[in-house]
Amino acid sequence: MEVSDSILDLIGRTPLLRMEKLGRDLTCDLLAKLEMLNPGGSVKDRIGLNMIEAAEREGKLKPGGTIVEPTSGNTGVGLAIAALVKGYRCIFTMPDKMSQEKISLLRAYGADVVITPTAVPPESPESYYSVADRITANTPGAFQPDQYHNMKNPEAHYGTTGPEIWAQTEGTITHLVIGVGTGGTISGAGKYLKEQNPDVVIVGADPVGSVFTSEPAPYLVEGIGKESWPATLDRDIVDRWVTVSDRDSFLTARRITSEEGVLVGGSCGTAMWAGLQVGKELGPEHVMVVLLPDSGRNYISKLYDDNWMRENGFIERPGTEARIGELLAYKRSIETRIPDLVAVEANEKVGRAIDMLQEYGISQIPVANSESPEDIEQIVGSVNERSLLDSVFRDSETVDRLVSEVMDDALPVVQVADGIDAMFRNLSKGAEAIVVADGPRPVAVLTRADLLEFLASQ
Repeated sequence: MEVSDSILDLIGRTPLLRMEKLGRDLTCDLLAKLEMLNPGGSVKDRIGLNMIEAAEREGKLKPGGTIVEPTSGNTGVGLAIAALVKGYRCIFTMPDKMSQEKISLLRAYGADVVITPTAVPPESPESYYSVADRITANTPGAFQPDQYHNMKNPEAHYGTTGPEIWAQTEGTITHLVIGVGTGGTISGAGKYLKEQNPDVVIVGADPVGSVFTSEPAPYLVEGIGKESWPATLDRDIVDRWVTVSDRDSFLTARRITSEEGVLVGGSCGTAMWAGLQVGKELGPEHVMVVLLPDSGRNYISKLYDDNWMRENGFIERPGTEARIGELLAYKRSIETRIPDLVAVEANEKVGRAIDMLQEYGISQIPVANSESPEDIEQIVGSVNERSLLDSVFRDSETVDRLVSEVMDDALPVVQVADGIDAMFRNLSKGAEAIVVADGPRPVAVLTRADLLEFLASQ
């Protein structure tokens, strides 16, 4: 029988998968290394086991000891699985931007999880690094693997990930793309591959806001990027950096899932987006491997939740990609009583404007040089129920005055071909309605209620 005696025996030897659909516009061979198929669901299983076994050999971790580590989640899972099998306690500190799934997963493996603020510098007493240091100092028998400085981290990838990729591609790999966090994966695997062939190009994918390629700033992709340079990153191994936005990372991750059937996390999207950009420059003689570090199961409540994606501006709300013309067509389909464009002449009496508002059941009306303006320049102002009520209440003789004497500013103008976001922007600035034009010709008036009803119908 082919049977493993421990879950730890199943770490590594993950497969390569050709990205047929994502790479359809590339001439190079685009391959993905599926690290989410490790037992703990990520590439970090490799370093968790390696760091623990090294600590055991060196006497730093003894029976009954406690493992303490600041982690974005995946390293914690790798450590927790190995600790569970070997009989150690685990305490992990995590920044509060991490998904609830990651926190729950660590606790499922029996670990204690301490949540710390994200928006603090590394040296802050509140940072997840500082909190982990205090817990380690105050816990008897505690050992902190310290993935950011522990050279057993890149060593794990030098001994396993790099050789696997070389063997799986039969030495044909020309480019390796990896999202960089601690730098262990890219340093270890990259070093091995360059020893086999110095011409292999190592590409680091980095989130916007990470210190590796940009000014430090908050970002939402988890597990990669840093606010300081870790000791485990060999900068000389990386031949090229590609900076990737949160939006591109998350949308590419969703593409990998929807097009290739591989459920991946946001950092996989970062690496793949970088690979697709580099791949545009490559010919059929090139073989690119993009390492996909973890599963999307830990991000169901984030990047696979449409509401979360909309709230963060990564996808549009239903209907918001529509054009003004579509909204106008929808209104026409449900409302035939009111003409598209109702205007009152500037030299009419205010009483006539009030009659028109009541006749059509509307609350505002453009003021023009004729009741059927042919050019947007003929629209000179507007009146609405609220301002007219105020004027008439204060002076009943207002009904006999000319509309031009009491009118307000003209309504904002948008084009039929504009997106409905243009309408929303004008309404957000306080406009009661907008005039829709087709080129120079005004064709309709649309209100807040029209936009709201259209969005609700989508």
